[in-house]
Amino acid sequence: MRQIPVDTSAATVMVAKAPEIKLRDRRTGEIAVDADGVKLMTVDVMFAAFGEVEILTVTVPETGISGDLVMGTPVALTQLVARPWESEFNGRQRHGIAFRAVAVTSLVAGGSVPRPEAA
Repeated sequence: MRQIPVDTSAATVMVAKAPEIKLRDRRTGEIAVDADGVKLMTVDVMFAAFGEVEILTVTVPETGISGDLVMGTPVALTQLVARPWESEFNGRQRHGIAFRAVAVTSLVAGGSVPRPEAA
């Protein structure tokens, strides 16, 4: 399968939704694992570059999650790649782009974003 490296050097990337365990099968609750048997996680990130902003769901091994990744945390995406995919489900053709990274790392000292004080 073709993998396209994604250059993140000109992008601002922040957590949009905290990491969650990726399920292989929603009906059975089976957890997705990589070829080495490591649990996979998904992290939704806001990816802003060249005047465009998108929310991307990035799959990453559980061991690649570092820091307290709460909403708004600036992060680095290590070795981000995009993989085009297509499949047929119930007679309908579907397609998209899946994103995968080796690691999602907090760029905040101490690993978390300061929370606003209650007024």
